[in-house]
Amino acid sequence: MNVLVLNCGSSSVKFQVINTDHERIAGDRDQCLVRGIVERIGSHSLITCEATGRGPERWDAPLRDHRAAVDLFLRWIASDESGIDGIRSLSEIHAVGHRVVHGGERFRRSARIDADVLAGIEECIELAPLHNPANLKGIRAATELLGPGVPQVAVFDTAFHATMPEVAYVYGIPYAHYRRHRIRRYGFHGTSHRYAAYRYRRLLGLARDQVTVVSLHLGNGCSACAIRGGESVDTTMGFTPLEGLLMGTRAGDLDASILEYLSHKEGMSLPEIDSMLNKQSGLLGVSGLTGDMRDLLAESAETGDRRARLAIEIFCYRVRKYIGAYVAVLGGADAVLFTGGIGANAPEIRRRALQGLECLGLRLDEERNEATVDGRTGEISAAGSTLRAFVIPTDEELLIARDTYRIVTPPA
Repeated sequence: MNVLVLNCGSSSVKFQVINTDHERIAGDRDQCLVRGIVERIGSHSLITCEATGRGPERWDAPLRDHRAAVDLFLRWIASDESGIDGIRSLSEIHAVGHRVVHGGERFRRSARIDADVLAGIEECIELAPLHNPANLKGIRAATELLGPGVPQVAVFDTAFHATMPEVAYVYGIPYAHYRRHRIRRYGFHGTSHRYAAYRYRRLLGLARDQVTVVSLHLGNGCSACAIRGGESVDTTMGFTPLEGLLMGTRAGDLDASILEYLSHKEGMSLPEIDSMLNKQSGLLGVSGLTGDMRDLLAESAETGDRRARLAIEIFCYRVRKYIGAYVAVLGGADAVLFTGGIGANAPEIRRRALQGLECLGLRLDEERNEATVDGRTGEISAAGSTLRAFVIPTDEELLIARDTYRIVTPPA
């Protein structure tokens, strides 16, 4: 089955077509046929498309909305110039899987999209006003362009965390606000954490209920997840993706009274403060230079910039703090998993984050750590470590494609 995977942002669409079925899933032989991204939707857009085995093609075009973006790359996929093996027409796209950011309390797992599911996604717009509307645009564009006969599936970022107990997701505010407004910790990056846990158990030949790990998705957005028996029991992101670890431009944990204090001292409105905490804080806010960890590491090494060093140290300190906290939550863990762009490709950050965890039985193997980059999967802890560490590059699109296949294919 050829599954089109769509990840629609407010002004972008990422896509892949993945060939998967029972046999391919069992042998981890799923095949990505093509991938790409359309950026700057609503103006002069930039398009990048790459068929497997061929170099990327890049061009620009004026695209007014998500439908125009989806229409453009679908026509490219079905054209002779794309050179994609296995797709000669759009009729050979058999299903569509969508990343949907927020499923609220309603969606505890991926779901086949129908009128009822669409209504549920719409109900969650107030919880994710920037993301769910874009996700809905992708669903409607795919329905219009591929036809209502092509099944579609929603895979929710929040669903993996639906197993969290009340003690982990209820905030210490009047309980009435949870009942009336559903203010609670939801967690995000669920598909990435689920993939990391899945790949870890396949590496070690474990059953799902044998997976007790701390998963770290470190990228521009960052979150940690405590996983026991293959299920999420706690995570750092909360009601929104702002809570938890220091991120590229997000502040992470902070005292809520800072909001009122800033409003009084700086005359800032709540929307201005919210924008600052999400877009001007984190690594960017501390360093005053950039939210990109690669640039901060280079700047720190070349010039010794104090604030660049401080931003890196705060980032690693918070990661280390949550590893310790979540090992305690789990009552002991078997492994720490690094994923995401930083987690999979920054040995220096992994080294700093794991410093001092010998007390938990984790010792880093420096050679393994330095060698495990550029998409490599592997263990980076030293032999004999009772708490092990692994690097597992995430593949959310693959998991979305597999969920889509399982849901739309009747059981044998």
